[in-house]
Amino acid sequence: MIITTTDTIPGRRLVRILGLVKGSTVRSRHIGHDLTAVMKNITGGEIREYTKLMAESREQALDRMREEATKMGANAVIGVRFITSEIMQNASELLVYGTAVLTEEE
Repeated sequence: MIITTTDTIPGRRLVRILGLVKGSTVRSRHIGHDLTAVMKNITGGEIREYTKLMAESREQALDRMREEATKMGANAVIGVRFITSEIMQNASELLVYGTAVLTEEE
C-alpha cells in the first residue's frame, strides 16, 4: 500500500476516493524514562527512550490506518498527516489520518 503526504502519486491515476481513514494510539511515559529525561535536560543530548516511544507510536498508528484503508479496498492513502494531543498529564495521543483511495497505473 502506498502511503504519502502528497495529494497525487506520480505515475498513478486516482480511480476512486474511498474516504477518511485514521489510526491512533495513546501512550504514557514511564517513571524511569522521566528520570533519564531529567538527567538529559541537565547534561544535554537525545532522550533515546522517548525517541523510541514516539517511533513505536507512529508505526502503530500507521498500521491501524493502513488496516482501515485495506478494509475499505484502498491501495493507497494520500494527504497523510500526524497530530498529537495531550490526553492527561504524562499521556498523549498520536493520530494519523489521510484519504483512502483506489489508484491504477497510468
